[in-house]
Amino acid sequence: MSTTRADQPHVPTGREVLTDKDVRNFILANVLVYTGVALQLAVLGKQIFDITGHESDLAWLGLAEFAPAPFLVFITGEVADRFNRKKIAAFALSGELLCIVALSWYSSTKPDRNGVWVFFVISGVFGAFRAFNAPAVRSMPPMIAPDGALPRVIALFSATFTGATIVGAAVSGVLIQVGVAWAYAVAAALVGIGLGWLLTVHFRRPSKPRDPELRVTWNSAVEGLRFIRRTPILLSIISLDLFAVLLGGAVALLPAIAEKRLHVGDVAYGWLRAAPGIGAAVMAIFLSARPLRRHVGRTLLIVVGVFGVGTVVLGFTTNFYVAFIALLVLTGADMVSVFVRSSLVPLVTPDDKRGRVLAVENVFIGASNELGAFESGMAAQHLGLVTATAGGGFATIGVVVVFTFLFPSLRAIDRFEDLDHTRVTSEPALAGPA
Repeated sequence: MSTTRADQPHVPTGREVLTDKDVRNFILANVLVYTGVALQLAVLGKQIFDITGHESDLAWLGLAEFAPAPFLVFITGEVADRFNRKKIAAFALSGELLCIVALSWYSSTKPDRNGVWVFFVISGVFGAFRAFNAPAVRSMPPMIAPDGALPRVIALFSATFTGATIVGAAVSGVLIQVGVAWAYAVAAALVGIGLGWLLTVHFRRPSKPRDPELRVTWNSAVEGLRFIRRTPILLSIISLDLFAVLLGGAVALLPAIAEKRLHVGDVAYGWLRAAPGIGAAVMAIFLSARPLRRHVGRTLLIVVGVFGVGTVVLGFTTNFYVAFIALLVLTGADMVSVFVRSSLVPLVTPDDKRGRVLAVENVFIGASNELGAFESGMAAQHLGLVTATAGGGFATIGVVVVFTFLFPSLRAIDRFEDLDHTRVTSEPALAGPA
């Protein structure tokens, strides 16, 4: 017997989702937090490059931000699954706030190149707190989404980061001219207000944290890694993102590209930093209104290829407007990849493992972003900006070609609804061509 339209479950519209108080407060809290963090990151990269003039220092900054995550991965996931996630997020955001305040104070002392190491230390501490924050906050959308609305909430949640990047990065150039210490102060204020707003969120589906009295074992700590390893779809998608962005991570080089290739000042640099947010936000809004429903795997491979092409264009151009458009395109494509990954993980991961799985995924994300910044910075220092940027884009395209033929099960993914953790984890882990 065919299913009638009346039998179909109601899928809330974007407007209906935003009328939910807790979803709205959660989104607003993250807009404020991410705007502050985006502002802090944009100012810090420009400040360090202005002090030293070395692309390699941008590389060391990326490494300092990433380094804590892999060392803490088995702790942060356990914490997110064992305790109240909102309290963990509040603790971690408080630590991030203190780090931004420290950056503001230290910048007011007018440090020279001999004092740049302090920025790396503060960034490392910031990265440690962020390692605790990421799995806790990213586990929350399934806990607050109305029935049938998780894909839209995920899209809105993804849009908070990209929209915040626009505002935080765009104003960074102006605030740098006012004074970097003041720029960090504004960032700290935004994070502090966002933290307060997050505390007002109530969960529609409270998780059942694992008993804190249960003994932590190595098996329980590494369960997130094992779950990804035995879940072929998770493993392939996370690996694709890791290698693509690791090789094509040119955004970290924007301070050097703005000065040495495009020959523009602080305000134009701010808009270059905002371009990734604009491109991603436009795509996030589109996905919120029209979520991707069919040909998921094929679309993912295509957009990662577009990301590589945009990176190649950014590497070769000396025109500000071409660079701006290339950044719009490549980050818009990357947003589709983020949406696919962010939608898939909650669908295939049981709640009691979600924190540990997201902690491991956070290491992969950090490896592709911050470690990608390290790779790009070192390559630019020793091979030149054009080779580092355009070469990374060509390498990303190569990764897409390899994954297309090496992992046919990835290419064959059609709908999110076809995926559930009982089916996808019963398949053997990807080990090569089918």
